[in-house]
Amino acid sequence: MGDLVKSGSDGLMRLLHGKTGELNIPKPFEKDIFLFDTYVAGTTHIEGIEELEPHLKHGDRLAFFREPDNQYDKQAIVIKTVEGVKIGYVPRQDNVIFARLMDAGKLLFGKITSKEKKGSWVRIYIKVFLHE
Repeated sequence: MGDLVKSGSDGLMRLLHGKTGELNIPKPFEKDIFLFDTYVAGTTHIEGIEELEPHLKHGDRLAFFREPDNQYDKQAIVIKTVEGVKIGYVPRQDNVIFARLMDAGKLLFGKITSKEKKGSWVRIYIKVFLHE
């Protein structure tokens, strides 16, 4: 193993670190693929949504989590802020394919595109992305 670390050697470490000494491991090709425009369902059932709403900004990233034990919808996908605060669900009519993708190990997430507030009711519009 010592030969790999020696300066000037032709070992694995030189191959990975290159001339500048920086780690030069090839990174896989990654991109975010836009899938769908929708909204956050169930915001009326979220306690404190009125207080949370001013902190939700255009472009904010939202995390998606499967909830297969949901008693109302086996395809349920919970939507949370990056801080882990639940704000609702992907609408039931939109979640079947997204749930299948997530169950297959794909990473989906959302971004807020706009929102509207009417009294205690908040509608949050989002774009759904697949991270590949």
